Amino acid sequence: MGLGRLPPGLVLALVLAAGAQPQEQRPRESHNLNWNKFSGFWYILAIASDARGFLPGRDARKLGAAAVQVHGVGRLRVVLAFPRSQGCRSHTVILRKDGKKAVFRNPLKGVAGFRVLTTDYSSGVVDLRLGRAGRGAKALLLFSRQNETTFPSWRKFVDICEIRELTRGATVLPKDASCAHTILP
Repeated sequence: MGLGRLPPGLVLALVLAAGAQPQEQRPRESHNLNWNKFSGFWYILAIASDARGFLPGRDARKLGAAAVQVHGVGRLRVVLAFPRSQGCRSHTVILRKDGKKAVFRNPLKGVAGFRVLTTDYSSGVVDLRLGRAGRGAKALLLFSRQNETTFPSWRKFVDICEIRELTRGATVLPKDASCAHTILP
């Protein structure tokens, strides 16, 4: 049966559905992000990384957290708290905006890139590039204002992990927020 024999409404639905298929494109950073709206406290609900030892063993994992704050023109202050084998550790870094890209960096502190790939300001996916002296690691972080996420946010995180080939290193963090609460404002 050819398309000519199908009802016009069904043909339109098929064309729209075919056009709505996800494209295998690399997610691009958001150039029109409102950093004042993005600023604040975030839970880190999931991590995907290509770095070995980025996360502690399964028995020591807890929710991570981030506090993002605009720190002058073209600068961000980012505090990240992650559970480590020695306990919860937080790291503070001031990042400077790249003049040509929607990415923040501080190479002296080992942050090659911090960019928001997607956000609705209640959840988001952040691309974090770490490294110095020719060694680097990439990580995706699933941010949420709440200590749980919605299915669409989780799906977007998984899709980006697949595109970036990080699914093998993806981990959902347990809902224990004791580490995350160490940096609450």
